[in-house]
Amino acid sequence: MAGARALLRHCPLLLPQDRHGTAYEGFVTAQGRDFHIRVLLPKDLQLKNARIECSWRLKKILHGYQHILKQRLHSCPDLVSFMVELKTVLEIALKNTQDLHIPWPPEYYSCLVRDLETLGWNRVAYVDTGLTTVKLKAEDSCGRQHLITLKLNAKYPTEPPGCLVDFPVPFAVSWMPQNSLIDIYNQFLAALESLKEFWDALDEIDGKTWVLEPENPTRSATTRRIAIGNNVSVNVEVDPRHPNMLPECYFLGADHEVNPLRTKLNNNMHLWDPEISLLQNLRELLEIDFPSRVVLEKNDFAKDCGICYAYRLDGSVPDHVCDDPRCGQPFHQACLYEWLQGLPTSRQSFNVIFGECPYCNK
Repeated sequence: MAGARALLRHCPLLLPQDRHGTAYEGFVTAQGRDFHIRVLLPKDLQLKNARIECSWRLKKILHGYQHILKQRLHSCPDLVSFMVELKTVLEIALKNTQDLHIPWPPEYYSCLVRDLETLGWNRVAYVDTGLTTVKLKAEDSCGRQHLITLKLNAKYPTEPPGCLVDFPVPFAVSWMPQNSLIDIYNQFLAALESLKEFWDALDEIDGKTWVLEPENPTRSATTRRIAIGNNVSVNVEVDPRHPNMLPECYFLGADHEVNPLRTKLNNNMHLWDPEISLLQNLRELLEIDFPSRVVLEKNDFAKDCGICYAYRLDGSVPDHVCDDPRCGQPFHQACLYEWLQGLPTSRQSFNVIFGECPYCNK
């Protein structure tokens, strides 16, 4: 009875839900705010085995204090003591997160709305309900659509918003307290034009060749794995700052297929012409015509792995090919490694494993 009175005195809004004293539900109060909570005790009333249920808001506030509360559950002799400890921890947690509950100044909203009106609502793609996230849309000189996401804080415009863009290079904003969203937008447009040649080069590759990877490239992606023939491809890494220069090329396929391509690339490097497109340069240096999207289908190059019988495995495609000209079966690296590890005839030297092809035993 004394324990019930003590609990009522410290937590008047937390009431027993049964006559055995194993369930309590109500509210715990801290800094003038009430938070819903439920305490479930086992039949032996051992506090260390209790279960605490609370609202999502209280759970979020106490997120970083869970280990402390678990210690208190094990060390407190009764529920009253634990509730006193809980209120103390909650007071501390609220003080550490009080900035989250301070409303932003009215000047912030009036300044932001004024800037958006000056910029033009036709350039705004999205604004969240709290007016803290804004997405602006722009079109470059080639008609490509782009977005910039702005994450604002309460000190705007004294401090610049965070900027998220789908660029292959960092986007740094030059900002002064007297600047506005129109200044960020103009810098965004200038950055788009600086990347025009890079995107032109990759758009030509995407439109005129069969790109095996990435499947759905973003504007920040700098690599393309281009199909050359059956189980033969080249991975091209384009420098976004110098897109007209010779890119880094890595060939994938059987040795008898890719070795002649490597030789041609090495012998013809001096022929690279920055005045013509990247794709045309690759054609002339490798002395090939890349398979056309008009004539062939992607299935002509997307051959399944000879072990798992799938094309895409955890985002990767088959990139290891049997060197025997009569076989040429492709495999995922992970599948092939696991297969060869299980063979008693395989041998490993450092990080390379040697063994027989699962198809032709070569």
